[in-house]
Amino acid sequence: MCGRYRLSRRKQLIAKYFDTDHEVDWEPRYNIAPSQAVGIIRQDPSRPERHFSVARWGLIPSWASDASIGFKTINARSETVASKPAFRDAFRSRRCLLPADGFFEWRRSGREKQPFHFGMQDDSLFAFAGLWDRWRDPAGAVIESCSILTTTPNSLLADIHDRMPVILRQENYDLWLDPGFKDVKALAEVLAPCDAAKMRRFPVSPRINAVTNDDPDCVLPPPTSLPAQSGLFG
Repeated sequence: MCGRYRLSRRKQLIAKYFDTDHEVDWEPRYNIAPSQAVGIIRQDPSRPERHFSVARWGLIPSWASDASIGFKTINARSETVASKPAFRDAFRSRRCLLPADGFFEWRRSGREKQPFHFGMQDDSLFAFAGLWDRWRDPAGAVIESCSILTTTPNSLLADIHDRMPVILRQENYDLWLDPGFKDVKALAEVLAPCDAAKMRRFPVSPRINAVTNDDPDCVLPPPTSLPAQSGLFG
């Protein structure tokens, strides 16, 4: 599962890293939650250009009767995404990247839950594999929405959660974004867990628990700090 993440880089860095066709419209976020507006990157269907835009987190299929389904579709399991009615059409032709520089999971200990931040060893940007769709509400307003794909956890996450978001390898961005590429088997092969050796985790303050907290303090150590852990050793 992926239910909270951050994209705290300045918009100029996001545009440069993902080679978008224009400067993105984004303010740094430290505690992104479901149903909020998130940044997505798509490829122009008529030419090889990437566009950055925002979409609601929680995919609403075009055929949905109302938007409430989006609260159940913030994630799509990579093992079943090609067959599930809510995702299968988007998987074939409406794929996107969700830029990020960290995500959060919680480890339960008795009644307490300790949040952890996960990211790259060098704290660099990366991208979740995503899907998007377009839905029109009864009043005629168009809502674009998205979902993050998940897979089995690597060794850095396995003791905390039984799922992790799919972090795509940079060399697979073009294939994933190409709306004309419809080889389901080849697409499924890029949805493997990220190499744990490239990642690290560290405990963070319980401030992250409240979605109203959205500032750099969300990634500060907890009052009694636990040691950080590297994928090289975990």
